Parts: sequence; structure tokens; C-alpha cells
Amino acid sequence: MATTTPQSLVEHALASTIADDCVVIVADRTSANLRWAGNTLTTNGVMHGVAVTVVSFIRRGEGTCVGSVSGSATDQAQMTELVRAADAAARAADPAEDAAELVRDRTSPDWDDEPVRTGIAVYDAFAPALGEAFGRAASGGRVLYGFVNHELTTTYLGSTTGLRLRHVQPTGHYGCTGKTSDLTSSAWVGGATRDFTDVDALAMEAELEQRLGWGRRRVDLPAGRYDTVLPPSAVADLMIDAYWYAGARVAHEGQSVYSRRGGGTRVGERIAREGVHLLSDPAYPGLESSPFVVASASGNESSVFDNGLPLERTEWIHDGELAALLQTRHSAGMTQLPVTPAIDNLVLDVDGGAGSAQDLVAGVERGLLLTCLWYIREVDPQTLLLTGLTRDGVYLVENGEITGAVNNFRWNESPVDLLRRFTHAGATVPSFSREWGDDYFSRTATPALRVPDFNMSSVSQAM
Repeated sequence: MATTTPQSLVEHALASTIADDCVVIVADRTSANLRWAGNTLTTNGVMHGVAVTVVSFIRRGEGTCVGSVSGSATDQAQMTELVRAADAAARAADPAEDAAELVRDRTSPDWDDEPVRTGIAVYDAFAPALGEAFGRAASGGRVLYGFVNHELTTTYLGSTTGLRLRHVQPTGHYGCTGKTSDLTSSAWVGGATRDFTDVDALAMEAELEQRLGWGRRRVDLPAGRYDTVLPPSAVADLMIDAYWYAGARVAHEGQSVYSRRGGGTRVGERIAREGVHLLSDPAYPGLESSPFVVASASGNESSVFDNGLPLERTEWIHDGELAALLQTRHSAGMTQLPVTPAIDNLVLDVDGGAGSAQDLVAGVERGLLLTCLWYIREVDPQTLLLTGLTRDGVYLVENGEITGAVNNFRWNESPVDLLRRFTHAGATVPSFSREWGDDYFSRTATPALRVPDFNMSSVSQAM
């Protein structure tokens, strides 16, 4: 029997549909993971799955109706059922308000290539070093808990209008929490990677040792505004929210921080300090992502009609001015702005930024160094005021030196406002959001930032 390939599933679906047009997305995904607790590896596993979305388009006199159905399919019979369901959903739907001509006649040169898959061998160098890190931690009275995951997703996008596009996306991350043997103090380190060749388990453990050492002295502080250094991980936590809430349609309708008073968007207005650049680029070194739109459903920031649109470097903030918002072709028609779809990475760069978080700490007379933020939620969309908690290490800085660990806080801040108020920035480096990186958005590069009056609104009892 002939082998069922992702390409053959796409072609079968396109041949089976009775809709006027059809877009098919097949994502072949493999993942490999390790988990550890108490200085011992506890589980490991490899998984493989094929996720499919079929989008059917039926044209009527009053417009184009759309049906989108997602599921798993590994053979032609399962694919046929998804196609039938999508066709039926399109027949039952009302005309789509975001209707546009489908993208036509684009083919990736590697369309015929097989899916690329990961396996447990991705940890051939990391795993032995992790075992050594366990021993070093145990001898020093520390306990390690953590998780690593690596995925390879090969996406095939085909359409009745001549799209045959393929993209291979590696995604990996590591996170490790270290605790003192009495479990009264904790610290966290984590990061993103494409292949784990750049992840050093011993360096990870050494950083946890240093942070737990900072925590030997405990200081209780009240709520208030503090001169605060946010490392790249915490900056990534905040900038992802600034990006996700940058929908052009919502801004045009007056519902976000990017809305102009009196109507329209703030594109062209200064919203940050000069020299601030927030951008996405599918070709950014180390953060490469899909160079074309892949949309399984329509919403304010995505449109199934845009599948296959090419993506290119986009500056959302240029030299402190809002330069673009997340746009579909439909919302671009509403706002009269260029089409700038979402891209699966994010970079914050500040002109003149240099050094690390530790270098910024050296200039603080009395303040705080954060590790990461978590449980982040929106409070006010008009200002993009967020609230959240600190976690796994807030450190006291006195005369440029870290002198102890302090209690956790609840904080209230707007990432857009912070881009106006920060006083110093480090160099932009690959970063990893503790809050959003595990499951949603891991491809970021950000600097450390020093904010002179970061709002710690209340003391938190969270450990």
C-alpha cells in the first residue's frame, strides 16, 4: 500500500471537496520531553500527532460563506470526513464579513520533502550533564525540579487556488526551579532553544546556586514603587501582552490602548521613548518562524482568507512611534493602513542598549531585581494595565550589590507605559517568557530594563 503522506492528505482533501474553494492545513508534530523532581529524572516521552484543518468556501449571491473544521487525520477516510464536515459547515454559514480573494499560485521549493521529526536523541548532550547537575545540587543541599520539551512541526498548506507551502518549525524550552533542602527558598531559570545544543545544564544549576545564595538573607518590604531591574525574561512576559493586544480592528473601534481619542488608531503617534523598536521578523536569526500566514479560523487579528500571504519584517514600534498594528486584509480596509499580519516572534530593541541585567543592577542605589512574572491578567484595556505576581526570586539591591531576597508582590503596570518610563536598557538577547513561553509564545528577544518606579501594589504571600 502507498504510504500516506501529509502532501497526499492535502491533495486528497482538495480533490474531495465540493465547495467552490478549499484550504487545507496539515501539521505533523513530534515532541520529546524530560521531567525531573527531587534531583531525579522522573519521566520522559516522545509523541507524534497529525493535526488537520479544512476550510471550505462557498460563494453565494450575498457573499462567501466559510466552514472551518479541525481534527486529527492520518488516512484518506478520516480526511474525507473532515472535508464533508467543513463543506457542510460552509453551506450552513452566513456570509463572512472578512471575505477576500484567496492567495494564489505559491509553491515552496521543499513542498515534496518529508516531515522533519524530533526524538529523545535531541538530549544526547543535555541529559548526561543534567545528571551531573543533580549530583552537584545534592552535594550543595539544593533540590532541582524541571522540565524540557522539544518539538518539530512541519506544516503543509495547500489550496484549490494553487498554494503548496511548507514550513518546518523547531520549538524548544527548558525551565528549572531550585529549592533549598528545607524547601523555604526557591529560584528559577529558563530559556528557549531550537535544538538544545546551546543549553548547558551545569550552567543552569550554577545560576540557581547563585540565586539561592542571594536568598540566604531575607528582608520583608512593604508595597510601594521601587527602582526595579527587570531581566529579559520578565520583559518578555510584558512585551508579549503589548503585542497580543495590538489588534488593529479593536484599536480602530476605540477599545484598546492603541486607540486614538476621537476615533481611529494611534499609528504615527509617539507611545514610547525615542530609540525603542518593537518588531517581528520571520527571518530573525535564532527566532525564525513561518514566512507565510497560517490561519485555521477568522477573528479580529486573523483571517482564513489570508492563508498563504507572505510575511516580512514588521516594526510595530519604530523609534518610539507606533508604526503598525496586527492587521488582516479586512481590518486594513477598515483602518486604511498597510496589511501587517501577526508573526510568530517578537523582538524589543533599544538604541544604545548594552550589558546585562547584572550591569543594570550595578547602577541601582536601593531597589529590586526581579526574576519573572506570572499569573498576568489584563485590568484595563484602555491603558493596557496589567496585574500579576512575582515568583521564584525577588532580590534586594543596595549600592549596586544584591544583598538578599525579599517577599513576593502583586504588581500593577502597563507595558506600554513602561516603554516611556524606563531609564536604562541592556543589550537585546534571546529570552523566554515564564508566563507565556511554555505553551503559547517562546520566540522572543528582549533586553533587561531598569524602571525607576515599578509599582508593587501589595505584598503577596505566594512562594
